[in-house]
Amino acid sequence: MDIFLLIVAFLLMLVGIIGCIVPGLPGVPLAYAGLWVAQATDRIDFSWQMLLVWGIVTVVVSVLDYVVPAWGTKRFGGTKYGVWGSTIGVFVGLFLGPWGVIIGPLAGAILGEMLGGKQVEEALKAGWGSFIGLLFGTVLKLICCGLMTVAIIQAIW
Repeated sequence: MDIFLLIVAFLLMLVGIIGCIVPGLPGVPLAYAGLWVAQATDRIDFSWQMLLVWGIVTVVVSVLDYVVPAWGTKRFGGTKYGVWGSTIGVFVGLFLGPWGVIIGPLAGAILGEMLGGKQVEEALKAGWGSFIGLLFGTVLKLICCGLMTVAIIQAIW
């Protein structure tokens, strides 16, 4: 039974890592579920503190995934119009497939800034900030999933 559970744990980790890039798959929560499945084996015994900390990290990173593009927009000179546009673009992009997740916040920030009266050049700068925020969020998710995978591998050895 342990081998089966470890296979399921690693599959959850793999799908979690893929989910960091592919929209619609909750990457970090899937990887966290992999930790719990691994915990159910006789070979691995994570501390409750570790599982609690990873649970908190999972929630924080999942929330940041939606917030960071808007933060990037603001950081690159965007106004509330660009921030709102970026936030709306994140959610609209979820329904448009892989490219929608990338283009949604970018286009939303640009359109929001233009609706707020900014010139195209300023709007593009805010859109760029949204894109940088999206990349930062993706890297953050990949790091979390990678570290959870390493935790399981270390616990096996």
